[in-house]
This record gives sequence, structure tokens and C-alpha cells, in this order.
Amino acid sequence: MWYNNILETIGNTPLVKLNNVTKHLKGTILAKIETTNPGNSIKDRMALKMIEDAEEAGLLKPGGTIIEGTSGNTGMGLAMAAVVKGYRCIFTTTDKQSKEKIDALRAFGAEVIVCPTNVDPEDPRSYYSVSSRLEKEVPNAWKANQYDNLSNTKAHYEQTGPEIWEQTEGKITHLVVGVGTGGTISGTAKYLREKNPNIKVWGIDTFGSVFKKYKETGIFDKNEIYPYITEGIGEDFLPQNVDFNQIDLFEKVTDKDAALMTRDLARKEGIFAGNSAGAAVAGLLQIGQELTEDDVVVVIFHDHGSRYMGKMYNEDWLRERGFLKDEKLTAKTILKRRGHQEIVTADVNQSVLETFNIMKSLNISQIPLTQQGMVIGKVTESDILSALLENPTLKSAAVEGISTKPFPFVDLNTSIDKISSLINKDSQAVLVEDDFGKINIITQYDIINAISEV
Repeated sequence: MWYNNILETIGNTPLVKLNNVTKHLKGTILAKIETTNPGNSIKDRMALKMIEDAEEAGLLKPGGTIIEGTSGNTGMGLAMAAVVKGYRCIFTTTDKQSKEKIDALRAFGAEVIVCPTNVDPEDPRSYYSVSSRLEKEVPNAWKANQYDNLSNTKAHYEQTGPEIWEQTEGKITHLVVGVGTGGTISGTAKYLREKNPNIKVWGIDTFGSVFKKYKETGIFDKNEIYPYITEGIGEDFLPQNVDFNQIDLFEKVTDKDAALMTRDLARKEGIFAGNSAGAAVAGLLQIGQELTEDDVVVVIFHDHGSRYMGKMYNEDWLRERGFLKDEKLTAKTILKRRGHQEIVTADVNQSVLETFNIMKSLNISQIPLTQQGMVIGKVTESDILSALLENPTLKSAAVEGISTKPFPFVDLNTSIDKISSLINKDSQAVLVEDDFGKINIITQYDIINAISEV
């Protein structure tokens, strides 16, 4: 058996039991692994449905252009379908989105316009506004509008809901979904509740988003809105696809908890999923204490981890935001293991010979050069040797004349991996400022010593 095109492989994604990250919860916790869709996300389902419904309604005509504001996954689904069906794609996205997502869209031949994140949806610079303007300006264009296009919800009512019902043999008691456009949770919940009105539906929100307060109070509070890192969930407006009547409650999850759980899913479950999966599981852990042994919980894992390599799966990125501390060797732990060691420098006005004598007496092969106490360059034994072989009279000249660019500076939280990548034949050490404002040097020898003490 074979499929006629890649679009026929969308859906029928597996349910996988979680065993470790949810071990403190009662019941059976199942992940709906949407990464097995051909575009590696659940958005393939609704992207194709929106296109098919637009074709049927005569809104999308042969040779037309699909316009959409997308963070990546919907764009991937639309772009994939467009390739098969012969459409052009222009997408707008925000500068918050990972580079991997944007590159993936371009790989399918889509044009991508990156817009600022921290502006109101009504602002002409926002990715919503720019996509609406393009729809008017580009001939034969159709805007998918995933937020308000109810074909989004319909796709999950027709596909995701029935799949979960059949896969759990009707035993599902709780549905947990990160809420962005709202189509996944609303469509899936509607179908499942028609089968069993007692199923609980929990939406996962993020701090900086309006959903939770609106559900609880009916108030759209602009003071709730502020920038957040978590991708794929939360909004600063109310999409028509969010059916609040289908959602029992919202739980907010911090950027840190979402990011670290995303990482834990790979490390503890072997599941390489995206940021919204981490947020959903973290949210479940916060509110799942009421579960019983008989409960069957399905958590939607929206997309693939490969789209977050520069973020949630990058330890330096996590450290820079204070999400991860000293699990791995860092500049700080390397210095701590080495113990205090005064850095040796040479002034740029010292002669080449004087500088060489300092290095020889201390048995060091490289030395930072300073000017009025500031590091402005470096010189190595090989620099001096090369210079003197070329011109022996240089030994009395100022060493500044043969200096090269300074060693790279890193901060105390920089990982050993990053430090190692900065040390090469052109730069055989890095500099770091300690907690007291003093400059320290870390060499390859220091790294080897620190590793050997682990």
C-alpha cells in the first residue's frame, strides 16, 4: 500500500504512556504524539482543512496565494499543502519565534516576513496587521486566519477527537491542551463531550496571556498582557476558535517550568517534543493532584523538538535566562575548581623581549595585553617567534605591534561546551570577569583539569 501524496499521511498519530515525568500523579497519563504528522505538528490537520474548505467555498482559486500570520507550525502545514496543490505562500511571523521555525517555512519555498512581537495586534507593524494588509494587496490571495477560521476547530472535531476516543476505547476522563488559536482544544473537546459530557477539559495558559482571567471573570484585562518566552500557547486577544464553554479551567505555567519540562520530556521519556508539550505537562503536574487511579488523561503534544534547538534544548540559552544553574560545568565552576590564580598581563608598551621574558619565567605560552588596565589584545609564543624570525630587531619594539585580537570574553554562567567551542588555534583561552570584577583567564588546561575532577 502507498499514499498518493504526503497530505494523505496526516493524522492517526499514536498515544504513548508517560512513565517518569508524571510518576507522582495517579491515573494513566497518555501523550498524543502529533509530531508523527508529516509536518511534525498537529497544525497539519487544520491547515489542510482550512485549505479544503476555502477551495470548496471558492475563496482559494487555482494558482492563488495563501497568506497567514503564523509562528511556524501552521505555516508548515499550509506550505506543505501548497506545494502539493500548487499555491504560493506568504507568511508573517514574530521575532519571538525560533530561527528553526522560520528556516523550515522557507525550506518549503514560502516567503516569510518577520514582525515585532511587542506591539498590539491592531498596530500596523504586528504580524496580524501585516498579513491582513497583504491579503488586500496581493492578487488572488486568501488569508487562512487560523485564529478566527472555524475550519480550525472543525478539523479537530472531525479528526483528533474521534482518534482519541477510539484509541482510549472511550475511557478518557481528562483532556489537557495548551491553548493558542484554540482550535485543538475546542474541536477535540466538543467531539469527546458529545460522547461523554463528564470528560474534564483543562487548558494550559502562560503568564502574559489573557485566557485564564477571561475564563474566570469574563473580563479582558490588558494589564494581564506582557511579553513571554513560551511558544505556541497564550494570546493577547480572544480568537474565535477558543470556545470557553468547552474548557473547564485554565492553568498558567511559567516560562521556566515550561522550558525545563520540555527538556525533561526528552531526557526522561525519550520524547522530543516542543515547548507547548512541556507547558502542558508542567500544567498537569500543578493541577493533577485530584486525579484517581481510574482516570485516563490525554495530553496533546503539538510539535517537534527540532524547532526549539536554539532555545529550550540549548543549555546556554537556558542559563542566560536563569532557568538552569550549574548542572553542567560552567566558567564559574571551572574557576572554583582551579582555585584563585592571579592573571598575568603585559602592557602594550612593553617590548617584545620583555613580554617574552615574562612568559618564559612563568612558563606560559600566551598573555593578554592591556592598555591602561583594559584588555585590548593578546600575544602568544608563536606570534613572538614568527615576528623575530621575520625581523630580529623587533625584540626592542613595543609588543603592541605584533598583538592579535583579544581572547573572547564569556560570563560566569557560560557552559563548558561553549567555552570549548571558543578555544581554537587562533584563540587558546577565554577571559571571564568574576563576581568581584576581576578578570580571569581560562585555558584548555583548566578545562581538562575541571573535567578530570568530575
